[in-house]
Amino acid sequence: MNQRIDLPTPDDLSRIEAQRKWIREHFTPETQHQYETLEGKLRLLDTIIRSKWIEPSETVKLQCLGIALGDAFVQKLGLTWVMVEDDYGRDPAVQVAGSNLLFPLTMISKRIERGEEVDVYTIFEGVCAHAQRMRGTGA
Repeated sequence: MNQRIDLPTPDDLSRIEAQRKWIREHFTPETQHQYETLEGKLRLLDTIIRSKWIEPSETVKLQCLGIALGDAFVQKLGLTWVMVEDDYGRDPAVQVAGSNLLFPLTMISKRIERGEEVDVYTIFEGVCAHAQRMRGTGA
């Protein structure tokens, strides 16, 4: 399967921002600035997941969680959002190094849809460690 990696278009950025906004608006208007911090993003994700505010069948909302998780990777590791187009469509991803990609959009949703317990901090730390290894080896 061929993959094409591009920078997000204005339409892509608009879609990502709409998903990000949906997550950010779980904070009250006066506390939405907390989304700008790494801990704020992770704590909000953890709260939404542990409180079961989203049903396993609500894929679109679950994927919004993935955008926030991706924002956390970008913030912690200095990565870049890209768009990946393949036979299945066009989706946002986070580029680690070269063609090494993370797909945070579905990291949470797939687990919740399968009925798994999700610990956002464990996922975050594990993926960050993996990304650091990918950067170090270029693999």
